Amino acid sequence: MDVTDVLTETYGRLPGLVRAAVQGLSPEQLRRVPAPGANPIGWLVWHLTRIQDHHVADLLGAEQIWVTGDWAGRFGLSADPDDTGFAHTPEQVAAVRPESARALLDYFDAVAERTRGFLAGLRPGDLDRVVDEDWDPPVTLGVRLVSVAEDDLQHVGQAAYVRGLLDAD
Repeated sequence: MDVTDVLTETYGRLPGLVRAAVQGLSPEQLRRVPAPGANPIGWLVWHLTRIQDHHVADLLGAEQIWVTGDWAGRFGLSADPDDTGFAHTPEQVAAVRPESARALLDYFDAVAERTRGFLAGLRPGDLDRVVDEDWDPPVTLGVRLVSVAEDDLQHVGQAAYVRGLLDAD
């Protein structure tokens, strides 16, 4: 197995984890915070999807899926390509209002499909290409993809935990 196969396997696990976290939940459950200042399931899944969409679009030199169609409207937000949830205040977190679990899944599925296509076209040598020189050391494609996967896996794990709290109520 080469490194692109490992990345494909890693990203390929996310759809099932996202589904398990949100499927069957009402909009109210998606927005419920488990404690003051904590993030609800809907925000967590929206954020992990926004991060993947934002970063993969940048890697492709393409427009983010978020700003095409009516994705933002389905979350009660504007189609701001810079709004990924990073450093959101509690008020900004509360403003992310997915209309349904289906809205989260549809957006995630669209982003995941594009990511799968991107990963399928990678060759091992591509992973050493510098994609962001604003860091020391500069960020390579491989490091960026690992970073996005790490962020997504952390947040989907948090969403699953919050789901467990909801199920315990």
